[in-house]
Amino acid sequence: MVGTLAPQPAPKRLLYLTHTAGFRHDVLPLSHQVVRELAKSSGAFDVTVTEDCSVISEAGLRGYDAVFFYTTGELPMDDAHKRALIEFVRSGKGFAGAHSATDTFYKWPEYGDMIGGYFDGHPWHEAITVRVEDRSHPATGHLPGTFDITDEIYQFRDWSRDRVHVLLSLDPSSVDLAARGVNRSDRDFALAWTREYGEGRVFYTALGHRAEVWTDERFRQHLLGGLTWALGR
Repeated sequence: MVGTLAPQPAPKRLLYLTHTAGFRHDVLPLSHQVVRELAKSSGAFDVTVTEDCSVISEAGLRGYDAVFFYTTGELPMDDAHKRALIEFVRSGKGFAGAHSATDTFYKWPEYGDMIGGYFDGHPWHEAITVRVEDRSHPATGHLPGTFDITDEIYQFRDWSRDRVHVLLSLDPSSVDLAARGVNRSDRDFALAWTREYGEGRVFYTALGHRAEVWTDERFRQHLLGGLTWALGR
């Protein structure tokens, strides 16, 4: 008797928004390419890439499973669009952010609460050591306990590890803590985290400024794991 193959689940749908209302990162076109490659190679999700903020609406988000931001500044979204994003995530969908997604919507505190904190400068742009705090998560399971990487390294305000689940953090012994612009006296510099938001899932990674990071297989797998987790797979 010939067995029948179990039907494969339909791919999840991801909306990747890269609107710039502040500093524009040169890496954005490469990030578009990488996210499309991850979608195709994994078969786990389909992705729509856009810079059009008008799609963040109740109707525009219908049919998507998660939204992914690599954005800056005060995006051109009115209260109805903002409410649609918050309700989308709270209802059980996903939100993911990379790098400057925390350099976004300073005038909208509910966004900062959702993503987990706000950008508060980048005291270091150099080779650093990253500590992997949770090796059981899909975004970090492929990583060793520590690893070195060169990138622009953020610190955060309105952030506390009491409100998020930290995946990656900076090893403070690998940098000059007396560098100009260091504001956190607790020496707690998270680089990736997750959190629950209503019924939804939020994933954020602070890495991703430099082009070579986006082509680094470790980061690509980190991002793929985080996105698929936010998508609910």
